[in-house]
Amino acid sequence: MAEVPVVDIKGQEVGRLSVSDLIFGAEVRPDLMHQVVVAQLAARRAGTASTKTRGEVRGGGAKPWRQKGTGRARHGSRRSPLWVGGGVVFGPKPRDYSKKVPRKVRRKALFSAFSAKVKEGAWLVVDELTLPALKTKYAAEVIAALTDARRILLLLATEERELARAFRNLPQVNIYTAPYVSVYDLLLHEVVIATRAAMRRIEEEWVSR
Repeated sequence: MAEVPVVDIKGQEVGRLSVSDLIFGAEVRPDLMHQVVVAQLAARRAGTASTKTRGEVRGGGAKPWRQKGTGRARHGSRRSPLWVGGGVVFGPKPRDYSKKVPRKVRRKALFSAFSAKVKEGAWLVVDELTLPALKTKYAAEVIAALTDARRILLLLATEERELARAFRNLPQVNIYTAPYVSVYDLLLHEVVIATRAAMRRIEEEWVSR
């Protein structure tokens, strides 16, 4: 089975935790992770940009001048795309940018992201994440002892959500409730720090499926 280091709040390794090979020891597939990340970012796009065609712009009903005899080019409407204030040719219209990714591909990509972090040595499990008080200064001391990374993903279990109050003001830390984390979230952060309870929730969620 795959193993991840277990550390105390001072950053000292106190053991190793055996984890599921299915989730944390899977083959790393950059192609699948790329496909899922592209789909996740595309789904975030609002798709609300819009422009008006010449048929939608107000005005332009009358012909600007007669067809012949003026010496000027012929025109049928002041709302032609050639005119200031006219319509837009092939401009954006509201649309859905989302991409469909098969469920099995999403699952493999997520396991691949989990496994990549473990193989990089960028996954830490905290033995007991306890603080003297729910204050940012104590949370900052713990993070400083664990890692000097600039982007840290902290995974907590549902029952540990109170801890988030101490860590949420740290600019380098983003907090997620296990097992709800995406491929993009995992790849965006340099280090993942998880509690034992969070690890348990991840395995309960995915091994049983």
